[in-house]
Amino acid sequence: MHVTVERFGPRARLMWALVTASPTTRLVASSVTARLDRTEGTTDGPAGLIGLLPAPTGSICFVRGDRGFVGWGVHARFTATGPDAAARIQEWFAQVQAGLTVTDPIAEAGTGPLAFVSLGFDDTDVAVAVVPQVVVGRTAHGTFVTRIGPAGESAPDAGLPVPAPIRGPGRIRYTDDGSVAGFTQAVTAATDRIRRGELDKVVLAHDLVATAARTVDERLLLARLAADYPGCWTFDVQGLVGASPELLIRRQGRHIASRVLAGTAWPGHADAAVAAELMRSPKDVAEHAYAVRSVSEVLAPACDHLDVPDRPTPLELANLTHLSTDITGRLGEIAPTALELAARLHPTAAVGGSPTPVARQVIRELEPMNRGRYAAPVGWIDGRGDGEFAIALRCAQVDGRTVRLLAGCGIVADSDPETEAREAQIKMVPIRHALESTR
Repeated sequence: MHVTVERFGPRARLMWALVTASPTTRLVASSVTARLDRTEGTTDGPAGLIGLLPAPTGSICFVRGDRGFVGWGVHARFTATGPDAAARIQEWFAQVQAGLTVTDPIAEAGTGPLAFVSLGFDDTDVAVAVVPQVVVGRTAHGTFVTRIGPAGESAPDAGLPVPAPIRGPGRIRYTDDGSVAGFTQAVTAATDRIRRGELDKVVLAHDLVATAARTVDERLLLARLAADYPGCWTFDVQGLVGASPELLIRRQGRHIASRVLAGTAWPGHADAAVAAELMRSPKDVAEHAYAVRSVSEVLAPACDHLDVPDRPTPLELANLTHLSTDITGRLGEIAPTALELAARLHPTAAVGGSPTPVARQVIRELEPMNRGRYAAPVGWIDGRGDGEFAIALRCAQVDGRTVRLLAGCGIVADSDPETEAREAQIKMVPIRHALESTR
């Protein structure tokens, strides 16, 4: 087995993996990364990558604009629950890598074997991780393919599969089963508790179930979301499909970045008046400040330098405008992996509340549903510890003909239940539009 220590992050994690790997884990397969000729169909933009996905289900996707990754096939899969789910996924991925002979002449962030990870929102929710057999990536360094196959049998020059025909889902039927009513009641109860001083902010969510006439082809949703929201991170991991505007963490070497969103107004078209009003809103500015503080307080101890802007800026999307703050920094000599940072950050005040422990308990008590992997980190990691994680927003869980849409809102003392319900419905528009435009 050929192993390069630098590929696996901290030496202690690598040694643990090598010591504990079972005989069946070692010398299992080879991972080969090679440049990909653009003539193979990888056109510019997200559509070029998404168009490579071969099957209606089982897709792996994490793209934004003309960069990102798509994958298919399963080399290894892992699930975990509990407060240490991310740590167990990190250890499992180290074991997977220890069983690979890696050939990676590019050796940049995102090359070599990748694990795509979708954590659960709460400790009781199932987190999943998948190492695909094939990943096609496009970064600042070009387009490449990584294939994992039997040891000594990988074929880096093999052609990509011809995608299966795409068929629309047919008629869509929606049922909320009282979810909206439960949501407005929860908002009322939450504002009462905030006014009593139990907490500063809590994020509450509700769901909406769509049933299609035919099995939903995830590729249709991905293509539509990527086209409509090119500035968002379009993702698909184990059927959790969405287009998130919020970057939880990006790590490349010692450099990190995070985009914090909190505070929302509509319409979201390029309207200076809407953006200016949002910037003046005491409710939205306060909500945003909680979210920024929750991220910066977690990142600061791991960084030699952290840049946190004093004021947010408006981020205009197709249907909403958010308050946005881009945080950047440089990690210290002992640099946590992207997954470790994502786990430390989750949940931010933007998706949980403040103070975090109290907000999480209020969510458990008041929210009329189980979130699953909604509003949790979703993204990828490589063997160097680099990676990107968005927060799973503007998303749905796809399961055959059933699509469960989820959306939430930040609740503070002066939140209005009906207004928050309308905001949540607007946040479901990306998925609804993607479903309804692909019949």
